[in-house]
Amino acid sequence: MRPLTATINLSHLKDNYQFLKQQHGGKTYAVIKADAYGHGAVSCARALESEADGFIVAFLEEAQELRAAGIEADIVLLEGVFEASEYAEIERLNLSCVIQNEKQLQEFLQYSWKKPVCVWLKMDTGMRRAGFFPQDYVKAHQQLAQHSAVREIVKITHFSRADELSSDWTQHQTAIFDQTCAHLSGLTSLANSAGILAHSATHRDIGRAGIALYGISPFEDTQDFSGNLKPVMTLTSQIFGVRTLRAGESLGYGAIFTAQQDMRIGLLACGYADGYPRVPSNDNPVWIDGKQSRVIGRVSMDMMMVELNAPTQNIGSSVELWGEHISVAEIARRSGTISYEVLCHVKRAHKQWI
Repeated sequence: MRPLTATINLSHLKDNYQFLKQQHGGKTYAVIKADAYGHGAVSCARALESEADGFIVAFLEEAQELRAAGIEADIVLLEGVFEASEYAEIERLNLSCVIQNEKQLQEFLQYSWKKPVCVWLKMDTGMRRAGFFPQDYVKAHQQLAQHSAVREIVKITHFSRADELSSDWTQHQTAIFDQTCAHLSGLTSLANSAGILAHSATHRDIGRAGIALYGISPFEDTQDFSGNLKPVMTLTSQIFGVRTLRAGESLGYGAIFTAQQDMRIGLLACGYADGYPRVPSNDNPVWIDGKQSRVIGRVSMDMMMVELNAPTQNIGSSVELWGEHISVAEIARRSGTISYEVLCHVKRAHKQWI
């Protein structure tokens, strides 16, 4: 069996949730969209179901998977529905859904509901991606509040720059939201991971724990807020080939690495088809049998090469690509992307949950 393994530590996941809920206060929903950011939505939901106040996914199919696995907690669809017929399935599965535009609103109002449901009504306070503009939000809220099928309305917005601690844009968005909702009934959900950790003014009725739930800081410029978070995924593989590279020799596609002296290299079972970033990968840190080393050369589709810097490192040696010792945030930074993307791209690895 190919030795590429993503080990998901569910104890760390639960510890992270408890810490984030304590930081936020009140209810906190666990965001497990995109297969729990690559960690396995069903397994993560089962681990958290006795503790989490609810779960958040992106769309109906993700919720159906959780219900089929026996998850009974509240599940919210962040994108809402894409066609009116999906409201029947929302009713059948007892889901909550976001309404973020006029089409979704009118289809909701026209559907023949048999039992009341919870609706999350989204406001666009400055991200300019989805949600009702403030001048249209009150009317949409009134229409829902007067509808017999609406059991509860949760007022929601999403921050575009909460991870930028030097920006006052989050305070600006919060002020717009509060001014618009001053006389509107219902619960409020503002804080994402960055809001939970760094913006106490956004702590309202329901927090939404996303990337931080998996032990990753949402802030690129500081890790100060992540000291109590534990990495949930550890991606490991094994050396399955060893050779000596002579001084002056280059290796791999594009020959981007040339040895300055004789050195031993190990061939590792992992590549960009597995989700490891391809460019730039040269010099990325790895952890081999208890010692830090580095990637050398360009990552291939199925393989990559690492420097063997200890005599004991050989065929069969374990290599951590990220996890307890190597930060996935550092790999993402070196690759010009974010941890979210790196984690969501993990493929072909054998996943095990402990």
